[in-house]
Order: sequence, then structure tokens, then C-alpha cells
Amino acid sequence: MPSFDVVSEVNQDEVQNALNQANKEITTRFDFKDAGAEIVQEKNDIKLRAVNAFKLKALAEIVLGKLAKRGVSLKNIEQKEPDISSTGKASQTLVIKQGFEGDTAKIIVAAAKATKLKIQAQIQGTDVRVTGKNRDDLQEVMAALRAGVDDFPVAIGFKNFRD
Repeated sequence: MPSFDVVSEVNQDEVQNALNQANKEITTRFDFKDAGAEIVQEKNDIKLRAVNAFKLKALAEIVLGKLAKRGVSLKNIEQKEPDISSTGKASQTLVIKQGFEGDTAKIIVAAAKATKLKIQAQIQGTDVRVTGKNRDDLQEVMAALRAGVDDFPVAIGFKNFRD
């Protein structure tokens, strides 16, 4: 029976390339000279540090801009509140969201079933598996999900299209 998976994944290579570009930019920019700006990636967290809140905001804009240019959806990037220490140093964490959480997966399943086609959609871990007897029905579901991509809180993709 044909099937495919609806996933929400961020390409870690593109994230690494974007962070490398951002690091190059902050080392060459005059306004970041002696600003103590730092970008560190730890698995699915990106930690930003700067000498003050103004520089931190500029650093976050650079990083988000580079991520967007590399094709990383900003829907999958969650910005935590900046932490400002008593000495004025600022830090912020950007969390990269991978996979669907429970409520988001339910929204995807409901959107797939709303097409009224003969398919089954079920949550499998952090992905949603859609199966059906007819390959054309599955392609229509894909098209419907792509058309409604603005309704979802995270970016979606498709993989494992099998017969």
C-alpha cells in the first residue's frame, strides 16, 4: 500500500553553513569590533552572546537573516527571551525545532483527513504517516498540505514516498 511521511526537519548542514557565514560577518564588521559577540551551536540550540542587549539584537538579526538565506524555515526557530546580566552582558538561545509536537501532529492529521480522500493518517513518533490505496490520492493530499502550509506552526516536508 503506497505511503509517505510528513516531517518537519531542519537541515543541520545548512544551519552550520549559516552560522559560519554569520561568524565571518561579525568578525569583519566594524560595529562588532570588541563587542564580545559569540555564536555557539549545541545540538539543537544556538547560543548567542554579546556585551549588551543592542549588540545581541543585531547579532540575532544577522543569524536569522543567514538562516533564512540558506533556506532554513524560521518557523522552526524558536527565540527564547534574552538574558541580561547585572553587568550588562546579554545572551539568548535560539532553539531549532525538529519533528512535530502532539498538537501540531494532530493539526497535520486533521488537514490530511479534511481532503475527504480515501487515506489514513497516523502519528508515528515525531512524524505523520499517510497511507492509501491510490497513489493519486496521496499526491492530492501532498498538494493540499503544501497549499495550507501557512496554517501550520512549523515548516513541513515529505519523505519516504513508497509503493
